[in-house]
Amino acid sequence: MTPGTVAERVKAGEPGAIARMLTAVERRTEGVNEALASLHAASGSAHVLGVTGPPGSGKSTLVAALTEHYRSHGKTVGIIAVDPSSVFSGGAILGDRIRMSALGGDRDVFIRSIATRGALGGLSRAALDAVTVLDAAGKDVVVLETVGVGQAEVDVISAAQTVAVVSVPGMGDDVQAIKAGLLEVADVHVVNKADREGAQKTVAELRDMLRLSKRKPGQWNVPIEQTVAATGQGVPELAERFAEHLSWLSRSGELDVRARRNTATRIRWLAEEFVLDRLKPGNPDFERAVDEVTARIGDPVSAAERLIRRM
Repeated sequence: MTPGTVAERVKAGEPGAIARMLTAVERRTEGVNEALASLHAASGSAHVLGVTGPPGSGKSTLVAALTEHYRSHGKTVGIIAVDPSSVFSGGAILGDRIRMSALGGDRDVFIRSIATRGALGGLSRAALDAVTVLDAAGKDVVVLETVGVGQAEVDVISAAQTVAVVSVPGMGDDVQAIKAGLLEVADVHVVNKADREGAQKTVAELRDMLRLSKRKPGQWNVPIEQTVAATGQGVPELAERFAEHLSWLSRSGELDVRARRNTATRIRWLAEEFVLDRLKPGNPDFERAVDEVTARIGDPVSAAERLIRRM
């Protein structure tokens, strides 16, 4: 079947069609862009959650516990688990799906692992498109669990409406991995494995860091939730914070602001991708520009501007 035919079945929520569409998205199958355009028009109803944080913080276990909570309340869930790609082979283990294997028998839960494919900010284009697919498929909640690469991984704000940054006590400098960029992107801070020694110290450090951040009047007051994902402790309260944040987004008008910001980011990324695809070895105009600059007939800036104008 063509991606366009599959897209219609995706809108009906068929798991097999969702799987085929996500495969087409990853492989960039011919016709997939047109199918995604159709799915984009049908999306926009899901609450998209971004879950990020350092490796070992228990993100996958927390996502599984959250999914069980949502299912107990009758909500359907889609999960995109992003795994790092090897810098040598380009492959990825895609192990997060293994950790969530207990959810595999539920027809109303769809789990897909996707590799970063070298994206420095933690997300590839395929991951963003996968969120659109699951949203259009009618999932009430779409969870985007990112790779956990540390401070550089802030791309999650370009896909999610609510971002949870997960930390864990007992990792040396308890908040080292969430300083700088990750501290600012958090809508909710989660101290997981809160039954460990040092959990209260981590909470106190986070509170101190949040006090130092500049908040505008009426801005969302970022909460700190403690969970033990392995037992489900604190998970209902965390889900409640997510719901409160979504409600605040709607009341404050921030939901539309974020939607516009996320859309602008995706358009820019796509434009950059299309340009880079045209500006690669083998393209006659590109090769001619390389020859001219190498021979000192032209300069790099003028050559680049000329190539862009020709597009």
